[in-house]
Amino acid sequence: MNSNTFDDAGVYRLDRHRALVQTVDFFTPIVDDPFSYGQIAAANSLSDIFAMGGRPLTALNIIGFPADLIRPRVISSILRGGMAKAAEVGCALVGGHSIRNPEPIYGLAVTGIVDLRHVTTNANARPGDLLVLTKPLGTGIATTAIKRGFASRALRKKIVDLMSKINTVGAELAELRLVRAATDVTGYGLMGHLISLCRASRVSADVDPTAVPMISNEIGDLIEQGCVPEGSRQNLYATTVLVDWQSTDETRRILLTDAQTSGGLLLCVAEARLEKVLNILRKTRTPCAAVIGKIVPRRRRRPLICTTR
Repeated sequence: MNSNTFDDAGVYRLDRHRALVQTVDFFTPIVDDPFSYGQIAAANSLSDIFAMGGRPLTALNIIGFPADLIRPRVISSILRGGMAKAAEVGCALVGGHSIRNPEPIYGLAVTGIVDLRHVTTNANARPGDLLVLTKPLGTGIATTAIKRGFASRALRKKIVDLMSKINTVGAELAELRLVRAATDVTGYGLMGHLISLCRASRVSADVDPTAVPMISNEIGDLIEQGCVPEGSRQNLYATTVLVDWQSTDETRRILLTDAQTSGGLLLCVAEARLEKVLNILRKTRTPCAAVIGKIVPRRRRRPLICTTR
């Protein structure tokens, strides 16, 4: 797999029909509960395999912690959270590695398998494809609010449930050949990952900011209060010459560039297949199934992406 496409995982061909899909990811705690943290970190890692159309086979724990500050029962709880998510999708946890680290980190190195006919990459979007998002945005804003003590109890619960949900539907859609291209939405935000997809596929895109769902109205309030992580601000700055924001207000700009943790899938779907895809997303109870824009022919000049209404 060409690294220039910025795909979610590496693909290594085994034979004429099969390939390994491999990924690794970890991060520092974003919620207080260690079990929930383990679930979220594992879901985030496992979703990379599904985003490529694959199924996870095995995983290795990656964990680091300050031994003098973190009790063994906390480490055990983090690992149990990760194990629960791996078991949910039939992935065997076969070991791992731990190190001493100034701050806690946890994640998984995951190996999966995919039929070469079903590999979903960034590089196959076509003009006319509709853009479908499977999780609402705002996890970066929400987790920052949690750390600062600003988030409501309802938002804290909602955000943990959302980030713990694995994007298993990516493999199902790929195996049915209903999706042309896909990526998961994580640290670079919706616009950052869409930019990578457009570059890899040599296309442009139009996005309707008002069609992009946020986790709750509380996210908008938190943005207005300045509760925005530095990574999201950097993402917004990086879009300056690549996105024509037109009349999009500052709150929506931040939302669309918010750095996500364990975000949803961004799918490129031919219009003729849209209803089938939406039906599957509803059947599998994805957090949302929002049509947010369209792939268009590559613009000769910047911007790469235009916001529309």
